[in-house]
Amino acid sequence: MAESTLQLQRLSQLRAVFSRWLPDKTCLDFTVIIPTYNGAQRLPAVLDCLAWQLGTRGIVWEVIVVDNNSSDATAQVVRDYQAQWSLDRPLRYVLELRQGAGNARNRGIREANSSLVGFLDDDNLPGLTWVAAAYQFGQAHPKAGVYGSRIQGEFETPPPLGFDRISALLALTERGSEPLPYVPEKKVLPPGAGLVVRRQAWLDNVPTDLVLTQKIGKREAGEDLEVVLHIQKAGWQVWYNPHMRVFHRIPSHRLTRQYLKTLCRGIGLSRCYTRMLSVRAWQRPFMLLAYMGNDLRKIGKHLLHHRVRAMQDTVAACELTLYWYSLLSPFFMAHRYWTNGGKAAADNRVPASDFAKEATPPFLS
Repeated sequence: MAESTLQLQRLSQLRAVFSRWLPDKTCLDFTVIIPTYNGAQRLPAVLDCLAWQLGTRGIVWEVIVVDNNSSDATAQVVRDYQAQWSLDRPLRYVLELRQGAGNARNRGIREANSSLVGFLDDDNLPGLTWVAAAYQFGQAHPKAGVYGSRIQGEFETPPPLGFDRISALLALTERGSEPLPYVPEKKVLPPGAGLVVRRQAWLDNVPTDLVLTQKIGKREAGEDLEVVLHIQKAGWQVWYNPHMRVFHRIPSHRLTRQYLKTLCRGIGLSRCYTRMLSVRAWQRPFMLLAYMGNDLRKIGKHLLHHRVRAMQDTVAACELTLYWYSLLSPFFMAHRYWTNGGKAAADNRVPASDFAKEATPPFLS
């Protein structure tokens, strides 16, 4: 027993050596992908957390920074870290010229040399055992195609009153201290931040060109959810793993009324597409009407409950914005489809923000 354990350790050490000198040729256990755009100021904290990971002895893993066509010193920051990265795991840099988080994640998946791939945004600080917990969960749950982290916020300034009602929209995830499956019927899924996927499940089921990679207004909305839905639809399980702890740094500007309402607008407008992904084709007309009826019910109930506060209170206004644009989502996606010349795939030439502005009632402006 002791001899076999020693042999496994030596094999892991040998793979670690090869992974440094031949990163494109060595099969690894785990890959951490960090998509970033102009992340020169944010990346160092993430890389420092990865440099100090505990419990990874016997796990051969790599880190890939996918630079999504940054205009700042992101590339230089990675080069500086590579120069001092004296660890038994490679740190790689990849440039993805196509703008969009979905494109960056897709590129990272194709660059990875492992069967398990974890994603961290450049403002996500993984706990000291994140890599070990992610790898071990994947080994213990072979039917899990996707699993998400337990994500807590690190706020630069206090969030608005009642923020917990919309915190999930900023990828904050708290579902308890025990692992839980995401049941398809409940229509709840983990965010892209801190997400781990089986590489083959992604390659087999996720389109190269994601529909929701295209920006809605000033930001992407829903492309990570689109990925998870494709994998779940193929029969893979989706889980929550509380032992994968991530701390999400949230600056002050992301807690402002304007930013949060813009976020809710984008998520709302993407909802028709994400809702229909998990529905069979013949059911879609009926489910579309059911969802629209439910959105109308939510709007009415929200206005009756909050009254004037629905426009004055930041969180209540965000919720109303989400419900309103969820109701408009079928019309928006139809507009996008025909503007793209009958193509469902993303096309960054379409000014999605124009539709949103035209469809904004005065009380949501």
